[in-house]
Amino acid sequence: MSRRGGRGKTHHKGRRRHFTDAEELQMEMEREKRRQEWREKKEGDGSDEEGAAAEKPEASSEEESDSEEEQVKPKGVSGLIEIENPNRVTSKTKKASELTNDDSSTVQLSRREREEIERQRTAVRTRKLQEEGKTDQARADLARLAVIRRQREEAARKKEEQKKAKEAADAAKNAKR
Repeated sequence: MSRRGGRGKTHHKGRRRHFTDAEELQMEMEREKRRQEWREKKEGDGSDEEGAAAEKPEASSEEESDSEEEQVKPKGVSGLIEIENPNRVTSKTKKASELTNDDSSTVQLSRREREEIERQRTAVRTRKLQEEGKTDQARADLARLAVIRRQREEAARKKEEQKKAKEAADAAKNAKR
């Protein structure tokens, strides 16, 4: 008995999902390719017999075979209904000469990648300008450092003067004794 009490239909929801492996997909595609080749071979054998019976010239049969390769007959209802899907991506075959001569074959970056690279460039540029002291912030920092340096020098001078004054006072005290 199932968890539901054993009555009624069992439902597929909540069960474990089954995913096909890549190997199974590959085997299925190979099987389908072999079937397709077999069909083409069988159709080719039938057309050879008809071609021999009709005694067509070889030149015209070659031209027809070329035109048949270019125009693939649609199977089923798809030949009757013409639908143009704007979202459908059709893979266009490129020639080797087009690939080698194509200058725009560089990797196209996403918007986020481009923005990240631009941020890094601006950060490097800003850091370089700050080190050279050419930005307003760098100038303000340098001015602040100059003020602090002056204050420290003055404090050191005052401390030295106080130390000398104290030593002079101590020397005067010691001289009185």
